[in-house]
Amino acid sequence: MIDQLCTAHEADGAPLVPLRLEMAMKRRARHLAALAAVLSAGCSGAPRQELAPDAEALVGVWRVDLRPTPDAEPYYQEFIVEGVEGDTIRGTFYGTPIEHGRINTDWGQVRFAFTTADGSGPYNTSGVLSGTRVQGTTHSLGRRFLAVWSAERTP
Repeated sequence: MIDQLCTAHEADGAPLVPLRLEMAMKRRARHLAALAAVLSAGCSGAPRQELAPDAEALVGVWRVDLRPTPDAEPYYQEFIVEGVEGDTIRGTFYGTPIEHGRINTDWGQVRFAFTTADGSGPYNTSGVLSGTRVQGTTHSLGRRFLAVWSAERTP
């Protein structure tokens, strides 16, 4: 009976392994390989195409809180998004026309960047739409500051 439950590996010098155990180990290895393939496909770093959000959600008037520090009083200005076309954004920020506006939705969120300018020089602004809020930064080259801001859509 024992002879029937074991495979003969004596020719290659391998130890005798019960046949049922060997079959169970091979099944388990196949199951683990299949599970690893499913998990790695579901956990890839690239976002899925169907998650690309609609950049039109940015269109409208936003109230931007530009306070210089977290404990300062709010300082509100408008961010008006007049339209988005493809990967471009049109509008005004702090009363100044947006130039070189770009949008990217490839990473599962609406992200944007643009420049504005005043007498002190250019401002580089970027942000991300997170639910019903926009979080962003504005970097002033002439005035040498980086402002962190948030915005809410006006009713």
